[in-house]
Amino acid sequence: MNRRLAGLLTALLVLAADQASKYWVLYGLDLPQRGVVRILPVLNFAMVWNHGVTFGILAGDNATVLLIVVAIVAIIALAIWLWRAAYLTTTLATGTIIGGAIGNVVSRIRYGAVVDFIDAHIGPYHWYVFNLADAAIVCGVGTLIIENMVRRDAPAPLPGATRGDKEAP
Repeated sequence: MNRRLAGLLTALLVLAADQASKYWVLYGLDLPQRGVVRILPVLNFAMVWNHGVTFGILAGDNATVLLIVVAIVAIIALAIWLWRAAYLTTTLATGTIIGGAIGNVVSRIRYGAVVDFIDAHIGPYHWYVFNLADAAIVCGVGTLIIENMVRRDAPAPLPGATRGDKEAP
């Protein structure tokens, strides 16, 4: 399987898992009616309609269209990156981010907000409530950062170095 196809399949897998989990939370578990369901001592499912971005920033009716447009532009840029990427790790990571971003765009269009429900906490200290798409985006970005730090490719030559210039002492 070529790396581009692997990245696209990863995006589809993430999108499918995200949409299935949101559907199950809304209609199978009926979380909007139940509010909070304790799963583990450090994990709850808690229904949150996120009208903004992380921590509810930019929440509001006027921001929904803006957030959708920005996400679509980012998805297009990531798709170009995926297509041009030389390494399988890069295509898988960008595919993961694309799948998560599309999942949240679908939620905004379908429900008018993103369905967040995973509430990780230690005692009274809670992290923000998120969903599988958010987790995929974070994992994809983390993978790209680690890949960039670990990969030992030869550095690109400096623009002046191609003309035979010497480095300053």
